[in-house]
Amino acid sequence: MALNKQKRKEIISLASTHSVDELAFKYKVSKQEISNILKKTIKATDTSGRKSPWWFYLILVIIPFIFVLILEISLRIFNYGDDYNQWVNISSNRLMLNNEVARRYFYTTKNIPYSIQNTFDVEKKENAFRVFVMGESSAAGYPFSPNGSFSRYIQKRLEVLFPDRTIEVVNIGLTAISSYTIRDLFPGVLEQNPDLVLIYTGHNEYYGALGVGSLESLGQSRFFVNLTLSLNQFRITQLMRNFLAGVITAFSSDNIKNESGTLMSRMAKEQLIEHDSNVFEAGIIQFRENIKDILLMAKEKNVPIVLGTLTSNLKDQPPFNPEKINSSEDASAIFTNAEKLLSEGKNDEAKRLFILAKERDALRFRASYRINDEIKRLANEFNIPVADVDSVFNSNSAYGITGEDLMVDHLHPNLQGYQLMGNVFFQTMLRNNLIPLLPNNQLTEEYQHETSIKNFYFSQLDSTISKYRIIILKNDWPFSERKDIATMLKLFNPITPIDSLALYVIDNKLSWEEAHRKAANYFLANNQFDNFLYEMNVLIDQYPFITEYYDMVAEQLLVRRDYEQTYNLLKKKIKVSEDAFTTKWIGIIELSRHNYSAAINYLNRSISYNNRDAQVLFNLSGAYVGNQEPKLALTAIERCLQIEPNFPGAKELYNQISAVVKILE
Repeated sequence: MALNKQKRKEIISLASTHSVDELAFKYKVSKQEISNILKKTIKATDTSGRKSPWWFYLILVIIPFIFVLILEISLRIFNYGDDYNQWVNISSNRLMLNNEVARRYFYTTKNIPYSIQNTFDVEKKENAFRVFVMGESSAAGYPFSPNGSFSRYIQKRLEVLFPDRTIEVVNIGLTAISSYTIRDLFPGVLEQNPDLVLIYTGHNEYYGALGVGSLESLGQSRFFVNLTLSLNQFRITQLMRNFLAGVITAFSSDNIKNESGTLMSRMAKEQLIEHDSNVFEAGIIQFRENIKDILLMAKEKNVPIVLGTLTSNLKDQPPFNPEKINSSEDASAIFTNAEKLLSEGKNDEAKRLFILAKERDALRFRASYRINDEIKRLANEFNIPVADVDSVFNSNSAYGITGEDLMVDHLHPNLQGYQLMGNVFFQTMLRNNLIPLLPNNQLTEEYQHETSIKNFYFSQLDSTISKYRIIILKNDWPFSERKDIATMLKLFNPITPIDSLALYVIDNKLSWEEAHRKAANYFLANNQFDNFLYEMNVLIDQYPFITEYYDMVAEQLLVRRDYEQTYNLLKKKIKVSEDAFTTKWIGIIELSRHNYSAAINYLNRSISYNNRDAQVLFNLSGAYVGNQEPKLALTAIERCLQIEPNFPGAKELYNQISAVVKILE
């Protein structure tokens, strides 16, 4: 019997509560027909095999991106995280490396490094020569930062040669970084239109941030590390980083939050890395590929680069953790044998063993010569110059082997060493035509060098700060066991007020700038004017954009009637900023030198800033007299008397000029 539509619906509705046999008996049909009805129903309602429309898959793909976008926007709206932009404005027309940029690379370290705070113009001037310096602590000039770096020598040398040009040597070196940081920052450097980039790096490929043996490591995959760095611009990346850092800190047996000790001692995770081990090779590959990427970027933008070979203390730094060479000899024994050969006058043999002892130091705080080999190979491949710092340091050291005569520790040069390093880079720039054309240069090499050193401002306060930094470094791992506070205070032994200021800087109670300001005020209050002047020159040299420093010094010089130094100082200031005070006194001093046209120029510029200064108008009148322009002189002195009728000497000058004008009429 055929079943109508109504009965089929009844069968389907009863299928869940009745068996096939019961349904067949009730509706007088075969069990096969009941089964067929139910199968057709199941097939009609089964969508598992039906293909979904294309927009369905598109929505599935878009939803995660929408979620991420909404989360990123929300984090920015609520101002979550930090500003990791590479450059920050310190004024409307000056840029500097962001002090927070190192947080891109230091995930668990609280006290991150920052650069020596060199600044440069937002809009590059037409006559500017702009050089960027990149690298690690040795590039930054440790322990003589910020004003003892090799870049400061280059700045001074260029200023000697090109006094009328805007020289910008911008050092963005950071302590305890690896080549990953330089690769990450390099595109931002290229955006600032550099004329030249100098790179001195390679000592930190193992223990520096993101290095293969560092506490701050993301593994050995360059693709993953560089991808992670490229995502740092997003706040959601910071959220994930902070979450993971919190989890790691909570479950780690190591106290990551312990911030005592030097940054170097805190960064070394896999402390021992044997020569030719897998980790050792990974560090070499990491360096080579990162520097290669940098050179490719520079080549694409046609920006010249100079790479520097790395130098370190060979003669006076025993291996920190000597490797075994064979069953009877280790790196320490090799070092001892090298000392013995040196005492016997066998310098070349001694140097070879000193190098071998350094290469077999399993605590890799000094770069292997494999790094220098990579630098030279890459320089040859890309046809770029190399500043051979290592060779020059050896040749300028006792016995032809770099030691404590140029080094303060295992790899940081002393002040003389940094100046030598600067000269090595400068000579390389000169030989390879990487500086502007010299305008009939008659200055001897000796004069250039001596003048650069003379203008290399580094005060007693700086020396004491540096001394304390070295004490801290050498009284911590790996040089020795960490000392307690009482012992360290005895080693510091502060005696003078300057010593105390240095200690405050070391203890982060005063900034470097604040300490120098206090030192300058101390010297001024105690009638030590030369020391005051020197401290202020240190500040001006480091922060040339702070015009208050120029004015403070100029006022003191004017009280002492030292017009020569006042003039030189204000001519330096006017390159940075022009105002009524600066143009006024340059104009007055030009008038005293009988340079009437120059005096008129500057005094009129001063009036454009302040047209109520009777002293400017009085001197302008005198400049016009000297320039034989009596009518203009009369106008200026009349304005002076209108503003201040009793200005000293104004009436007498007015009478004299009036008489001359009447005669001429």
